[in-house]
Amino acid sequence: MAFIDYIKDRRILALIVLVAALALLDYVYGIHLGIEFAGGTQIPITLTQSANLNQTSQVIAILQQRLSTFGLKEVSIEGIGNSQIIIDTPSVAQSDIQQTIAIIQSQGQFQGIVNGRVAIDGSSILSGSVGASQPLVSGNNVSWSVNFYITQPAAVQFSKIVFGQANKPIYMFLDRPARAIVLVNASLIAGSAGATQQEELASMQEALALGNQTIPIEVLNARGSNWDALYSFFKSGSGRYKSVILEKGMPAYITDNLTRLNYTISSVSAENMTPSFSVVSNSTAHTSVLLNSWPAVGLLTSPTLNPGITNGNLSQSYTISGSAPPTLSLSAKMAYADQQSKLVQSVLTGGALPVPVIVGTPTTTQPTLGAQFENISIIALILAVMAVSLVISIRYRKRFLIAPILLTTLAELFIIFSIIGLIGTIDLSAVAGMIAVIGTGVDAQIIISDEILNRVSASSMKIRLNNAFYVVWADAILLTVAMLPLFFSTSLVTVIGFSESTIIGALLGAFITRPSYGAILSKHYSTGEQ
Repeated sequence: MAFIDYIKDRRILALIVLVAALALLDYVYGIHLGIEFAGGTQIPITLTQSANLNQTSQVIAILQQRLSTFGLKEVSIEGIGNSQIIIDTPSVAQSDIQQTIAIIQSQGQFQGIVNGRVAIDGSSILSGSVGASQPLVSGNNVSWSVNFYITQPAAVQFSKIVFGQANKPIYMFLDRPARAIVLVNASLIAGSAGATQQEELASMQEALALGNQTIPIEVLNARGSNWDALYSFFKSGSGRYKSVILEKGMPAYITDNLTRLNYTISSVSAENMTPSFSVVSNSTAHTSVLLNSWPAVGLLTSPTLNPGITNGNLSQSYTISGSAPPTLSLSAKMAYADQQSKLVQSVLTGGALPVPVIVGTPTTTQPTLGAQFENISIIALILAVMAVSLVISIRYRKRFLIAPILLTTLAELFIIFSIIGLIGTIDLSAVAGMIAVIGTGVDAQIIISDEILNRVSASSMKIRLNNAFYVVWADAILLTVAMLPLFFSTSLVTVIGFSESTIIGALLGAFITRPSYGAILSKHYSTGEQ
């Protein structure tokens, strides 16, 4: 029978058209390979509470905006169920991974606090107005800044709160901790030039004042000599506060005791735990200590209010600024300032997350290892196709069967591969699902082949073929139902690709490839050919 006679059948033509259309889409848009094959890092994120579809979409959009603003363009973000998100990035460099995690972990709550009152927050910022300036070098100091505009109503509210507060600081926080206590080593506030320890501590307490949300600061003396008194305070406050911020490397007995009191421990580096101060002199020759920044509590900067904006005049333009740690080299200061400004810009641009998130342990696959996985997967698929073809050929001893089996099986694999690669990501679990589909496809091919080869007449062939497809469709429905729990699973994320491949393969086999296989066989054997 001529080739044109086969493609006249709408079942065979439908398969050819589908393969051609997907091939075109693959060429235009490309196939998305997972990090197991392309190399990269996968970062799992868990939402602290179940979110609806709208909230999950918001989280994904905000993270995409933040990462894009920061300069991480080739990052894919996918929501899994109502409590998990997976981020894939092609980078395997630890610095890039840490930057990505820092952006993700930021809740994005911006607050400008004056005299213990919120004068401005993230909702006040005009969309599209956030911009980072280039790091500025002045002697040994390298500073960074981020500019933004606020809405007219926010400017009115701001002018009311800052009225009469000339030369007072506005403490600009990003993700100021809630219901937290800070435990700081006395050595970190030993007093700088022109300031005493008491003055520095008073400046820190002033910066963390906010109505009934003030963050207490507790000082641990050398060798923990005052721990007993501090423990009593932590014990009495365990119902009101939920976390303790402290420096990494604190003695184990302190963290153990705090954990037993049901506190969440937030350990930060010594660099982030160290507050930055400046001594300010006014016209009366009186000096005061100002807390400039304190990364441990999210304090980015604390510029003083210009008298020109504290007399009732409105302003809609503002700047967040800061300086690189003085202990770094000049090149390291430049890198720090550039990264910090981009981080603040990306977080302010994206806005606040509607649901807090917890970042899990990243999984990194080197590109060379990914290439090995890809080769092994291709070999496994080829072997599976050859095994199926061999089984069918031996079972029926018909050489003609080899061609339609290979044709429909390879077409089925290509379609599954294209659909998942276009709308999602091809990972190892998806490939495992494809191999499983090839195996389960043997059943359908045997059923169809039996009915066609055992026909009595041409008229009986159609009846027997219809009977065969009742079984094929029933198997496809059962397999789809069995895979649905895995498809919607939020705890077994790694098997979702397997369920996707299996479901697509089952439905595809029932409605496209198996009917094509049956059509080829029925046309061939209806002519009496063997």
